[in-house]
Amino acid sequence: MVDGNALWSPEITKAMEKRQVFDGKEIDTFTDMPENLYEALKKTSSLYPKKIALVDDRENVCTYWQLLTYSQELAAYLYKERKIRKQSHVGILLYNSVEFCVAFLSLIRLGAVAVPLPSKFKRDEVLSLAKLAEVGFVVCDEAYANWFEGMYPKEQVLVISGSGICCGYEKVYKNWASRAKDVAEVNKFSSGGSDDISLIMFTSGTTSKSKALQIRNYNIMHAVEAYRRILHITEKDISVIATPIYHITGLVALLGLFVYTGGTLHLHKFFDAKRVIADARTYGFTFIHASPTVFYLLLQAGEHTPAIPGLVSFACGSGNMPKDKMMSLHRWLPNSQFHTVYGLTETSSPAAIFPDDAAVSGRIGSSGLPIPGIRFKIVDEDNKELPCGQVGEIAVSGSVVLDSYYKQETDNLTDGWLYTGDLGYFDEENYLYVVDRKKDMINRGGEKIWCYDVENAIAGMEEILDSAVVGIPDEMYGEVAAAIVRLKKGSGLTVEKIQQYLYGRMAKYKVPVKIRMVETVPKTPNGKTDKIRIRKMLMED
Repeated sequence: MVDGNALWSPEITKAMEKRQVFDGKEIDTFTDMPENLYEALKKTSSLYPKKIALVDDRENVCTYWQLLTYSQELAAYLYKERKIRKQSHVGILLYNSVEFCVAFLSLIRLGAVAVPLPSKFKRDEVLSLAKLAEVGFVVCDEAYANWFEGMYPKEQVLVISGSGICCGYEKVYKNWASRAKDVAEVNKFSSGGSDDISLIMFTSGTTSKSKALQIRNYNIMHAVEAYRRILHITEKDISVIATPIYHITGLVALLGLFVYTGGTLHLHKFFDAKRVIADARTYGFTFIHASPTVFYLLLQAGEHTPAIPGLVSFACGSGNMPKDKMMSLHRWLPNSQFHTVYGLTETSSPAAIFPDDAAVSGRIGSSGLPIPGIRFKIVDEDNKELPCGQVGEIAVSGSVVLDSYYKQETDNLTDGWLYTGDLGYFDEENYLYVVDRKKDMINRGGEKIWCYDVENAIAGMEEILDSAVVGIPDEMYGEVAAAIVRLKKGSGLTVEKIQQYLYGRMAKYKVPVKIRMVETVPKTPNGKTDKIRIRKMLMED
């Protein structure tokens, strides 16, 4: 077993204590954390009231005082007019915007449970996830307003529209006298406690394979404090959320971290590598946390342009960054440090972090050291712990790890240990190396794709008798979906027609980029689909 408490300097581990949390669970955590992100916002607002907190594509420029005020006002409106209470499940379907951040923070203020819904998904996929999490109320962009007709009464949907600083909420709550009165009423009761569930997120997919996981306030706060200490993020830092904010990286590793520290975040509605580089020069970005795919695209767009001296820190999760790309990034930006991160949605983002610049380290390729408050073990197929250097399944336990899924029993969460399905090992200095995945899941640049989801969608085409979906290597995304299909005799289906059919039924990134027609789908001797052989067939094409 590898214990993160023993691996870091006293500066990183100071002021930690054992504490009992939900259901008698004991954790090691930091003593000086706020109860939740709303309390963190209150503190930051008192320290830096006029400092810019958020800038988005609607030209909203929001100071910390404004962010606190908007969050209080929306919380009051939701409480008074829409009857949102502690532990109400509220879906958020908004683009990267000030409005998204205000909605999220207002729900934490009320002790409600935020359920971020993926804006990349199709309507049926979103509704399936909302049903899984038992969402009772939705805050959505006007582009999605008609998605909830027939499933939710109008009074259970709040549509945000318009332009200008937080105009969506200005239109919702027009009466200033009512605002002040209702805020005062809500401020009489406390925000969510550290043990309260504040967030429900999804592992992947829209089928029965998808799981809704519950994250508590103490999970989030321990995660952001670990990031703050290890990455040395302060109020002077400036960063960007250019990929969907509803991922755990956007919500915790960026929004949560910057609300906690007082830095400034730019919110891009859609990712554009050239724009990120241009804004880094214009606005002085100091830090970027993203997936390997984002860094690959930033390299493509900027590698042969002048360096950006102020951009000094990177964090990279959601997959392994190729060593040569990491070194190329360092050559382009020699003042930067590249921190690889290992984590999952189930670990509230970080579980291990590389402590210094992985790009110039002899341990390049490692995901770093377990963070304080976290324990790791590597186990074999019989759940026996393996020694240093041996590859097995990665299991993790501690302060950032969820304690349950929402109304679902699973075999990967046992006695406080999360069995990740990832394969890896520790070296003699307790650095973690992730080598493969045990689960049949595709990781496309940080976006998770379950093969079952795609296969079930393909099965909806009458001309297709059988199919199988696997992940194949891709230089840009690390891995992409590919498929083989067995057609009915005489079918006129083409690859393009199959892809077009799927584009209308699922997020674009899930659609196989390569599809091969076959006479039979290979099976193993016991009758199961032989995905090892299928993957080899598709890679040989």
